Amino acid sequence: MVTNKPNYIIGIDPDTSMSGVASLEVSTRKLKLESLALPLLLDYLQFVKREKQTAQQQEVIVVVEAGWLNTISNYHTAPSRKGQRISKNVGSNHQVGKMIVEMCKHYGIPVELMRPLRKIWKGKDGKITQEELAAFTGITGRNNQEERDAALIAWGWAGLGVRV
Repeated sequence: MVTNKPNYIIGIDPDTSMSGVASLEVSTRKLKLESLALPLLLDYLQFVKREKQTAQQQEVIVVVEAGWLNTISNYHTAPSRKGQRISKNVGSNHQVGKMIVEMCKHYGIPVELMRPLRKIWKGKDGKITQEELAAFTGITGRNNQEERDAALIAWGWAGLGVRV
């Protein structure tokens, strides 16, 4: 658990191919979104450790969406093969998230787990839209769902007034 309030928050929505990553400087509300494959994400975390945490003496925290904390994940309603594929993909994403958490601990970067976000937005299946994200972050332009979810994780963890 972090004792001081972090100024640099990295929100991560893990995925097997490209994880959504949001880097937030809390004092300026500067938010950067990107999608990174696991090896590049691990390189980025080492960079943050070296540049932000060590060189600049900033309080840093990584917040990872941890779907494995949910007690129920039931895909029995999906047809046989589809339900199996969904379960396999969800399990793979969970494993990527667990590896990210493990590597943060290995690197000495404070890390916290966050249960999956509530689906309360206007997008398909209650997901946040680009327009909704822009309304409170100022982020414009194209971004994908994983990046938007990562932004919600970082923004919400910082206590900047978003419902998560």
